[in-house]
Amino acid sequence: MGSAASPAPVAGLVLAGGESRRMGRDKAALELAGTSQLERTMALLSQHLPQVFVSVRASQQQDPLRARFAQVVDAPAFSAAELSGPIAGILGAFAAKPDHAWLVVACDLPLLDDAAIAGLLAGRRADSVATAYTSAYDGLPEPLCAIWEPHAAAMLREHVAGGNLCPRKFLLRNGAHFLPAMASVSTNINTPAELAALPQPGNTAQGNRMSQTYTLQYFAVLREQARCREEQVTTSATTPGELYTEVRVRHGFTLEANFLRVAVNDEFADWHAPLRDGDHIVFIPPVAGG
Repeated sequence: MGSAASPAPVAGLVLAGGESRRMGRDKAALELAGTSQLERTMALLSQHLPQVFVSVRASQQQDPLRARFAQVVDAPAFSAAELSGPIAGILGAFAAKPDHAWLVVACDLPLLDDAAIAGLLAGRRADSVATAYTSAYDGLPEPLCAIWEPHAAAMLREHVAGGNLCPRKFLLRNGAHFLPAMASVSTNINTPAELAALPQPGNTAQGNRMSQTYTLQYFAVLREQARCREEQVTTSATTPGELYTEVRVRHGFTLEANFLRVAVNDEFADWHAPLRDGDHIVFIPPVAGG
């Protein structure tokens, strides 16, 4: 019996083709702590992936900021469907490299960090159409911080041909794999008011999120893989879901969060519940029967 095929290689795609109408100026060029959002996001993905591209409309190819990077041009309209928005960028990426999976992120995620990208890659399910975080605000999928698999391309085209341009609806309807929410993925900036509300000083990412210290306890397979029963972790993670994503990457845990339960201060808790400094967290794997 032959071995299973290897997952497709992953390339990065930073969506920067929007018109930024609500912001009133180009979101990709917004400078937070002296670096444009596009430059920061491209650098972040380049730490994890060998190839990263910026997604542009055809009219943006010569823009000085975007022209500094390798580009993928939005897919043109096809059949009777009018194609625009993030799906145009994703389909443009599949047209450029149909044999690759694409780790797609929007350029307007100012809190996006290494833990979120590493957690997405660690939690990837290549047999699903996509792997995506859920939103910390409404529990729905976050399609613009997700890994889209090659076999999603034809299904996406059918989705668009049916008059649908919403990538979130596509993920909900087609069996995507979902990871617990991370606030760093769920915070985006679309308006001047949202920009002004970002943490100060510098309006920038993880460095301005307050760090807290938690005591973590592990059982069974998690204890074996962490090689410890208990540890203290100081981190900017603010929910059990964010925290598990971080320690899963650190220790190489093989269990995904949906196979576990979590307890905070001796009470079962939701993966999205806010954590407080000094909390005691236990990640509980399934109990083996016999």
